[in-house]
Amino acid sequence: MEDSAGSNPQSPGFTDKLKSWLSWSWTYVCFVWFGMVLIMIYVLWSPLKLQESLTSASLFLNTLTPKFYVALTGTSSLISGLILIFEWWYFRKYGTSFIEQVSVSHLRPLLGGVENSSSAGLFSSVNGDAEPRPSVSECKVWRNPLNLFRGAEYNRYTWVTGKEPLTYYDMNLSAQDHQTFFTGDTQQLRPEDSVMQKAWRERNPQARIRAAYQAIELNHECAAAYVLLAEEEATTITEAERLFKKALSIAGKDINLLVYIKRRLAMCARKLGRIKEAVKMMRDLMKEFPLLGMLNIHENLLEALLELQAYADVQAVLAKYDDISLPKSATICYTSALLKARAVSDKFSPEAASRRGLSTAEMNAVEAIHRAVEFNPHVPKYLLEMKSLILPPEHILKRGDSEAVAYAFFHLQHWKRAEGALNLLHCTWEGTFRIIPYPLEKGHLFYPYPGCTETADRELLPTFHEVSVYPKKELPFFILFTAGLCSFTAMLAMLTHQFPELMGVFAKALPSLSSSSAHSSRHWASSQTRWKASCRLVFGTN
Repeated sequence: MEDSAGSNPQSPGFTDKLKSWLSWSWTYVCFVWFGMVLIMIYVLWSPLKLQESLTSASLFLNTLTPKFYVALTGTSSLISGLILIFEWWYFRKYGTSFIEQVSVSHLRPLLGGVENSSSAGLFSSVNGDAEPRPSVSECKVWRNPLNLFRGAEYNRYTWVTGKEPLTYYDMNLSAQDHQTFFTGDTQQLRPEDSVMQKAWRERNPQARIRAAYQAIELNHECAAAYVLLAEEEATTITEAERLFKKALSIAGKDINLLVYIKRRLAMCARKLGRIKEAVKMMRDLMKEFPLLGMLNIHENLLEALLELQAYADVQAVLAKYDDISLPKSATICYTSALLKARAVSDKFSPEAASRRGLSTAEMNAVEAIHRAVEFNPHVPKYLLEMKSLILPPEHILKRGDSEAVAYAFFHLQHWKRAEGALNLLHCTWEGTFRIIPYPLEKGHLFYPYPGCTETADRELLPTFHEVSVYPKKELPFFILFTAGLCSFTAMLAMLTHQFPELMGVFAKALPSLSSSSAHSSRHWASSQTRWKASCRLVFGTN
């Protein structure tokens, strides 16, 4: 394959040019087609006896009653209204027009658009060179490093509001995570492990809790059962901490269990106000298991250090994890922006900056904000309280609305604590979109914004939350077209019903008007031809 591709290096370029030319020319196909239709009508006017056909059609229309026109326009309005309702529902659910989607899927092969250039997006390196994007899916879902406790936090929200903060899709992902973390080798399952495997798969919370107690009856040292009870049965953080400590004492040498339990114990200490103890536990955990960076424990550490206002320690953690070779997150990008904004925000004034220009420190802060907004453009509206917050999900999609909710839920207080930081964010964050006018096709500091975030976020976030969409989608053409068609035909039906005689006269006059206009155009064309012939004759004799 490589040899054949290398033997004809010009063929891919020619193919791309041909595809681009076809795509460009398709814009004008409709105009060419319309012009050809007009020419064909003009040429075939006499051979096909179109004048006689129009006359007979007008005679037929003269015999129709106003009731026919009421039925015709009413039926057209009903059909277009049903299409409009379906199109609107489809757009609200899937974010696209059904008619447009079907049309594009059938026309794309003809236009050579099977390949999607955006799917082969690029990373931008520090020196501006393009690096190939990894083959990992753009919309991979990650475990939320700061996810709440179901029994002590999520369930309490449900008791108060009657709303479910977690989706079934989100909870199913958590069940798969727990099965992977805690069951180990399926070839050597103990009886209590088999019970816990079923417990994680149970959809009903009470069924999961009963299965955990059943596993404890089989083995009083089943640490995974105590983890489940701490997560789901404990109604307070204190009770959850007690159960996690019990699980830690019997966890043995199971690394997955040890890491999970110690992390949750550190989060319990953070929630109970023992922040320095939580920071120590997180640092010890990162030193003990340095290869588990994929669990993003450093994000828990950053949040705790910000609560202590230990900004030098926060900068030290960022220096290690905010690296070009490491995956980014909203926590990394926005924490870096917060530190740089904090250095100048207390004295920042938009009026003064517009007069004298931005200083070097202010420019660094603005660039850091633009970088963060490019990575996740949904966060600022939550930090600026332009959009209401909800409880964060147990899983997040990087660069999506779910990650924005999770970040703002825990970090809004840190931005408020830095004087003027939110004001600086408010004045500068929208400038990012001028740098990246087409975020789906081309990025600036990061690869192009993935187009699949909306669908994944709708699966992760509850239905009562309005999912943030970027870039904002306009109403498709076919929704506007069907809305106009429905309104126009409904108006015609109403006018025909109210004024049947007047509308009947108008409908009967249309064929005669069209035939007379066509006859006038042909008469004018023939007059022009005779006039040109006369001119040639006159000037020729002179």
